[in-house]
Amino acid sequence: MDLGLLYEFDVPQPWDGQHPWGQRMAERRAYQENLAQIAFADKQGFDTVWCVEHHFRENRSHMPSNEVVLGALSQITERIKLGFGVSLLPHEFCHPARVAEKVATVDVLSGGRVQWGIGRSTPMEQIAFGVDIPRSKEKMCAAARSIIGMWAEEYYEEHSEFLDFPSRMVTPKPWQDPHPPAWMATSSESSAVMAGENGLGLLCFSIMRPLSTLKPLIGLYREAQKRAKPLTSVHTNQVGIYTLVHCAESRDDFARNKLWESMWWWYKGLAEFHLKWEMAHLSPEAQAQAFPLMDKQARGDFDITEFDKEDMVIVGTPDECLKKFLKYEEVGVDQLLCYINFGYLPHEAVMKSLELLGTFVIPELAKRGARSMASALTGQIRKTEAAVL
Repeated sequence: MDLGLLYEFDVPQPWDGQHPWGQRMAERRAYQENLAQIAFADKQGFDTVWCVEHHFRENRSHMPSNEVVLGALSQITERIKLGFGVSLLPHEFCHPARVAEKVATVDVLSGGRVQWGIGRSTPMEQIAFGVDIPRSKEKMCAAARSIIGMWAEEYYEEHSEFLDFPSRMVTPKPWQDPHPPAWMATSSESSAVMAGENGLGLLCFSIMRPLSTLKPLIGLYREAQKRAKPLTSVHTNQVGIYTLVHCAESRDDFARNKLWESMWWWYKGLAEFHLKWEMAHLSPEAQAQAFPLMDKQARGDFDITEFDKEDMVIVGTPDECLKKFLKYEEVGVDQLLCYINFGYLPHEAVMKSLELLGTFVIPELAKRGARSMASALTGQIRKTEAAVL
């Protein structure tokens, strides 16, 4: 299993100062620190950094233009893959030609390090952009097919239900041939099956999801892959799961690093966002059922360390983190995306976490992977020899 990173460029409130300078200064600091962290992670051996595209997500995810961030990263990193996590594809978000141009440009700038994720976002963003929500899955797939055609053909032309595009040369073409591997963001069993049936890599989160529920979800995805009709020209059969990760020399560092407050900030922010923007029409009872920990916390009945005890997050010393990573590997995860900068964690604590993971955990995972591959190869050789004899 590889270790990757997921970055949203969170800008936790409250901001220090009146509008607009409180927000401006906080965002400037977040961009500077996040870029420095990713550049450092490149040297520590992390496989991929996935950068989101989100709009209007105050407090969290102040990264609406991931192609700009990834373009900058292409110039200050050397080996880490650069993931669009994701490009929002329904046509109302962005014309397919613009997506094709942006993704290919980053691939050229990085010398072929792009991983391309696709998605639809959620109603809060879809409504703002006028997305046809009932047909958003259909339009996402249609846009992906258009983009693949623009990369493949010298001159591309399309006159379809969703796109009327005259013959034009779309430039540049991707560095990778035929194009970067494609992944799909998912949040449900049905979307995981859809990703598998379309031959796309699976991107989903495990925060608040017991580890025991991941295995059947991944199983559905793998079964769907067996009947895949790839949407793109590159068939990808990989599972990427993201969760909150924090590695420290000692658990005694957690309090100083404000780990538990930061973890609650993440959950509380997620709950408040959905309750305000996407569940306002539900009854109070339904809202409470969707995010039950909000009431529990208010009553003093919830212990945030339960996330750790149930392996919904990965926190601890390098040895503890390694043991937790291996549990994810056992259920079929190919890449664990470490959401490593969240809440009120100091920049120095995030850098230390990256250093510990890079120094102790990533080499151990690589050694275990090499041993596993060698064992599998030996087993295959023995089977072949037995068949011949």
